[in-house]
Amino acid sequence: MNCGGKTLFYPLLITLSVALITYNLIISSNAPLKQGFPSSSSYNDPLIQLPRGGSRIRNERKPRLFHTAVTASDSVYNTWQCRVMYYWFKKAKSSSGPGSEMGGFTRILHNGKPDKYMDEIPTFVAQPLPPGTDQGYVVLNRPWAFVQWLQQTEIKEDYVLMSEPDHIIVKPIPNLAKDGFGAAFPFFYIEPKKYEKVLRKYYPEERGPVTNIDPIGNSPVIVGKEDLKKIAPTWMNVSLAMKKDPEADKAFGWVLEMYAYAVSSALHGVSNNLHKEFMIQPPWDKEVGDKYIIHYTYGCDFDMKGHLTYGKVGEWRFDKRSYIKSAPPKNLTMPPPGVPQSVVTLVRMVNEATANLPDWGL
Repeated sequence: MNCGGKTLFYPLLITLSVALITYNLIISSNAPLKQGFPSSSSYNDPLIQLPRGGSRIRNERKPRLFHTAVTASDSVYNTWQCRVMYYWFKKAKSSSGPGSEMGGFTRILHNGKPDKYMDEIPTFVAQPLPPGTDQGYVVLNRPWAFVQWLQQTEIKEDYVLMSEPDHIIVKPIPNLAKDGFGAAFPFFYIEPKKYEKVLRKYYPEERGPVTNIDPIGNSPVIVGKEDLKKIAPTWMNVSLAMKKDPEADKAFGWVLEMYAYAVSSALHGVSNNLHKEFMIQPPWDKEVGDKYIIHYTYGCDFDMKGHLTYGKVGEWRFDKRSYIKSAPPKNLTMPPPGVPQSVVTLVRMVNEATANLPDWGL
């Protein structure tokens, strides 16, 4: 009798164990995004413990659509840029023809309430960080806004292009992410090796060489949606932890959130192919060439002979910071002869958008 009991007991034990493991796998695979904030005393994100290698999208289907997402506040400054950006997104998508990989578009508005452009621009309203959390560095709202959007929205596309309000899409963008890698623009001022001592607080040596951290920010980046769902909470937590860390804050300054994304992507084993052709940044890049995006982050100052006067207000200038409190007027004066083609193209595209967008400047 005892022998028979043992015979029944072990198969039953194995069956229960398999059921328990299966249950845990199902629960973990459907777990919601972690939204908690790190403690003030230490950085302790459990996602940091994931082994390098990350998730990979396999058996990719054609076309591999990506969703373009832009975070913004409701400031005049951000709003006019978003309107221009979305105007050119629509034109690029409509001209891309059959097989286009450009999917939908979302402006992630992180001021917590709708604005009057909800009907013009597809928009998701995210809540801002609690008062004082960003310590005056408003960009910290970006990763938190992405966490909310990814959790609360059904995104049909398998990939996401993270873009910015001051991006103008020059031509249709293909999905540059492939073979399990993201696609990103390399920034010369993101230097993981130079700041290895600081970065090791967030990317410990057991994770591998610091060169695993790509020289990128979060934008422009095309990344698998499922990968981004894992990266975003870590990105938020690392950003907040770095801002509270005087050494990291001093080292990274205004690009702190960019470093935080690069670290978080590496922590989850999501490497990126670097694409210099992703965008140009006038006036330093003089030709548009085969690039996809114009990023007008720098001021463009020239004399009337077409010579750059960077650091000194030019006789002719275009600088987005001139339009913080009011949108630029229609029909901006074109640059004088000799100014690089990239700057001429930028002003022409801004002028076309403002001429066609309704109620511009009101």
